[in-house]
Amino acid sequence: MVGRSRPDAMQIRLDFTKSAQENAEDYYEKAKKLELKAKGAEKAVLELQCELEKLEGQEADKKARLKVREKKWYESFHWFFTGGNRLAIGGRDARQNELINSRYFTDGDLFFHADIFGASATVLKDGMRASDGEKKEVAQFAASYSSAWKEGLHNVDVYSLRREQVSKSKSKGSLGTGSFLLSGEREWFRGTKLGLAMFAGDGTLNVVPEIMLKGAVALKGVAVLQGKEKKSDAAKRVARIVGYDNLDDIMQQLPAGEFEVRRTQTASDK
Repeated sequence: MVGRSRPDAMQIRLDFTKSAQENAEDYYEKAKKLELKAKGAEKAVLELQCELEKLEGQEADKKARLKVREKKWYESFHWFFTGGNRLAIGGRDARQNELINSRYFTDGDLFFHADIFGASATVLKDGMRASDGEKKEVAQFAASYSSAWKEGLHNVDVYSLRREQVSKSKSKGSLGTGSFLLSGEREWFRGTKLGLAMFAGDGTLNVVPEIMLKGAVALKGVAVLQGKEKKSDAAKRVARIVGYDNLDDIMQQLPAGEFEVRRTQTASDK
């Protein structure tokens, strides 16, 4: 009577043209190859586990850094530091324009505004002592955060005023939120070109006037100019090039309108 083999029983196939010794040697060689494959697979699994643990650790460190870093007060506005290391801040909406004028615009500062309806109220701290180059930087910043971008204008006039030249009406309700009474002679920056540059550093998205790329400041990032690309697509390109994955933050820093995003280079990359 022939018994059925168990499903889990090892089946051995013999080559009857070979001797028992030769069959044994064949199986010995096969066993060695299988052992080597098993060790190789085990090594690959261990290496993969180590790599995954490394990546998880890097991601955890990145999240920890983002949580630890506290935002500066001026980061709630549009902001940048000039080539002379002076802070410029601009309102993102009428409420912020009002706040900047009432709380952060002090004696010695300069107020910048594009000569067009719908623009950011931009203040250069210690602006009275700023160089002409710094003023031109702030003028471009103010121009870029105005309705001129959305309207497709390539340049716009910008003016600046001192603290005593900008005030609210004494008659309650005569001016809306973010609107001011302006007086006296203005300093003009005629035909100011629109343009920004973006780069990432220390977990922060930095936005500066595009003209800063042509001076002493050489940044690896992107130039953001007027174009035909919609805002969401432009934000994705910025994120990919500068290595900054907070799309919401990028979207908030872009003006209203359409864009062209160009990669920039540091001097060492040229």
